[in-house]
Amino acid sequence: METGVKKEPLIVLAGPTAVGKTALSISLAKAAGGEIISADSMQVYRHMDIGSAKIMPSEMDGVPHYLVDVLEPTEDFHVVRFQQMAKEAMREIWSHGHIPILVGGTGFYIQAVTRDIDFTENEATPYRRELEALAQEKGGAYLHGLLAEIDPESAESIHENNVKRVIRALEFYHLTGQKISEHNEQQRGRDTPYNLVYFVLTDERERLYARIDQRVDAMLAAGLVDEVASLKAMGCHRDMTSMKGLGYKEILAYLDGESTLEEAVEILKRDTRHFAKRQLTWFKRERDAVWLNKKDFAYDEKKILVHMLEILQEKAITTGDRGAT
Repeated sequence: METGVKKEPLIVLAGPTAVGKTALSISLAKAAGGEIISADSMQVYRHMDIGSAKIMPSEMDGVPHYLVDVLEPTEDFHVVRFQQMAKEAMREIWSHGHIPILVGGTGFYIQAVTRDIDFTENEATPYRRELEALAQEKGGAYLHGLLAEIDPESAESIHENNVKRVIRALEFYHLTGQKISEHNEQQRGRDTPYNLVYFVLTDERERLYARIDQRVDAMLAAGLVDEVASLKAMGCHRDMTSMKGLGYKEILAYLDGESTLEEAVEILKRDTRHFAKRQLTWFKRERDAVWLNKKDFAYDEKKILVHMLEILQEKAITTGDRGAT
């Protein structure tokens, strides 16, 4: 972007799953004149409320939300589509005179927007089709093992169940000879085209893991099994992008008779803790991120919010109060 050209404002509120982003994002939006774009790969889907910990309309407190409840579970959703939809939402929010606030834990999705990553090379290749066939034949764990051999860092950050990202990493190495982990690091070095403040909310690991376990228990009590059973009855199956999310694939395995409910729940809790760890690893690589450890603010959300608003004022990207007290 040329020197002197005004950059549009953009706020990010990221952090690991179950850390408490949703409540803080509402307070931030009301105080800073923002509207929220969900940077979550599951909340975009209709009929998937419990397992995705989706914000309900009653919780939004009048703050507009985008990319929530907009796709059917049968539809594909990936980073390129997210980037396109998020940019459309950002343009609409700016037209209202408000500030877009990207909220979520999907670091790659957020980076695609904040660094304006170019995905024009994303056309399918014959090698990608070979890998997809290999995944069908030998399973995601086999492909993940291939990735671990050539790019251990990527294998650490990408779960073996995320077959699309594993394939993308293998394909990238095949086409360029470069590790995709190195490529992602270079992308992080790109200048953002926005006047950006990137907040990361975090907590002490023991407390975070306890919150994860409590959230899973609450999801079960709220009817997660019935929600997944309903999706299965609609024709949703494990090969769909929507059903690969945490909470859905584990319960689907139980419904398919591959595990007991107790085993499925323990796997879900374990994999969610591992996911939170990978999220934190990703966010730690984001340069210029402003870390908000809840312990440092004595777990007082008002203190966290005041600190955030001070930083936003320094960057001159607040538009005024929309009704916060």
